[in-house]
Amino acid sequence: MKQTFTGLLLALLLANPALSADYKVGDRLPEGAKAKSAHKTTDWDDLLPKGWDPMAAFKGIDLAKLDDADPRAADALAQMRRAWDAAPVNPAMDGRDIRIPGFIVSLDGGPNELREFLLVPYFGACIHVPPPPANQIIHVMPDKPVKGVKNMEAVWVSGKLTIGHSDTAMGKSGYRLLAKDVVKYKER
Repeated sequence: MKQTFTGLLLALLLANPALSADYKVGDRLPEGAKAKSAHKTTDWDDLLPKGWDPMAAFKGIDLAKLDDADPRAADALAQMRRAWDAAPVNPAMDGRDIRIPGFIVSLDGGPNELREFLLVPYFGACIHVPPPPANQIIHVMPDKPVKGVKNMEAVWVSGKLTIGHSDTAMGKSGYRLLAKDVVKYKER
């Protein structure tokens, strides 16, 4: 699945210059150390239902050969957006206590605190490149405002994951997470 998303990003979008000293658009976080926690460390692929293929609608179409000005490219992007906005979730994840790494896409907060955000699997998602599928976006509601983090910062989020669709200006999510803990990401 990771190769599919990376391949699609490369096929549909022009390469952007590095936006951060640490991350480039499309970068995913490496798996961090297993922390002792009541929350199970979860991988983004765990959120995908078995057998779901985000590229199913594009079988037989060589997206890399379409010019940006080609109406077929615009049609393919619109078709992808509709399919990804309605992407199915994994019902086995509903109600689980999880710990997952990702990048913050701010929805609500002031200059010094964050009250609501989307968690996405790769740097630049929803801001510099189109949003990932809804089953790869988590709408996070921390139990208390989070201080000391900023947009597109890498974090670990722990809490109860539920299935719940949200439609925000930054993207459509298929999951919600009531966060008990939001901490800056560290590999070790």
